[in-house]
Amino acid sequence: MKIGSLDITRIGLGTNRLRRTPENVAFIRAAVEAGVRMIDTAHSYAGGESEATIGEALSPVPAGVIVATKGGIGGAGRGRPEVLRDEIEQSLERLRTDRIGLYYLHRVDPETPLEESLGAIKTYVDDGMIAHVGISEVTVEQIERARRVVPIAAVQNHYNLSERKHEAVVDYCTEQGIVFVPYFPLHGADHRELPGIAKRHGATPPQVALAWLLRRSPMMLPIPGTLSLAHLRENLQALDLELSDAELAALR
Repeated sequence: MKIGSLDITRIGLGTNRLRRTPENVAFIRAAVEAGVRMIDTAHSYAGGESEATIGEALSPVPAGVIVATKGGIGGAGRGRPEVLRDEIEQSLERLRTDRIGLYYLHRVDPETPLEESLGAIKTYVDDGMIAHVGISEVTVEQIERARRVVPIAAVQNHYNLSERKHEAVVDYCTEQGIVFVPYFPLHGADHRELPGIAKRHGATPPQVALAWLLRRSPMMLPIPGTLSLAHLRENLQALDLELSDAELAALR
């Protein structure tokens, strides 16, 4: 899978619980050494500590790695251009970088036209301070509107075995070659079919849940969150898990 010119491993790392500790700085470095190439954070995660931890661990960002962050969440008005500009500047400082690999509009602001929010982000693209743009929790119609303002490299929506409301968005991203990043990818890992399938493969139910997502679309890039290196390595092993058509049907 590619984002821009970079080949990205199809399982990334979510960091919404990442606090700034020496142990977590070491964990982020170890995650990259283990093969993670997409690290997902946000301006709002852990009160800014997530971005600051990643900045301490990965400045400069290693070649072939993308750090994705987000801004514009928290209620009406948070997508105003001036708010986004302020959050982007803070993210650049916390991440200790002059160029963000992937920047999402975290939520569409009900009080600010989507085009205005993305226009503010586009100025940073034009200035070379953001490489790629994404949007989160959106419909197909909103993606199409967004693409008229700036190229959209990724869409991050709530999607997993038990949450399927964005099937049309997954299909659209697949057709258009847009990376689809499902958040909370392991919710639904209590699906009744998972234990039997996992047992047949010598795998865990969460690994099967991730394998199902990967099979669902070639543009799928789950970002399960963890603070455990052992858990992270277990997640990455799902890349080698091949589900049969019958197993896929049972899970759907």
